[in-house]
Amino acid sequence: MCRMLAQRMSRSASLAVLLCAMTASVASADSVARGAAAFHRGDYVRAAQELSPAADRNNARALGLLGFMYEHGFGVPQAYVAAADLYYRGAVQGDPFAQAQLGLLYDKGHGVPNDYVLAYKWLNLAAARSCGRQRDAYLRFRDAVASKLSTYEIIAGQRFALGWVPDRLAPDMHLTVK
Repeated sequence: MCRMLAQRMSRSASLAVLLCAMTASVASADSVARGAAAFHRGDYVRAAQELSPAADRNNARALGLLGFMYEHGFGVPQAYVAAADLYYRGAVQGDPFAQAQLGLLYDKGHGVPNDYVLAYKWLNLAAARSCGRQRDAYLRFRDAVASKLSTYEIIAGQRFALGWVPDRLAPDMHLTVK
């Protein structure tokens, strides 16, 4: 009898956790949608307020948008290191926008050390995970970075991209103040 009661309580607790997780996910999605809409309207302060909680919960889209805002100083202070951190957190989850933006930061040396091989890697990954105009843009960025590399460096960048696995923190992120 006690065992059956314990099983029912365990199932009820599991169901409650699942419902809370689903509610948090929906709330996060709503927050990201509201933040993206505010961003596209040019209401950057509101966008930052909406996106920050979702970014704190590691929502990849929120991380990419908020990173862009920090990179350019839209509604938040311009901070390349913060932008690089946000892009990286979104990039390792496989978000193509965050990957491309992180690649461009490595190309410029903004918030991270200037590293064309890592720029090539992230831009290559972004292009591989995109389609249409977005993919074409990422390929153009990647090819522009490739023009700065030797054949061996391009091969290294391709190997880094081939060896990359989503959701795994890579040791290539060395944030420095620039």
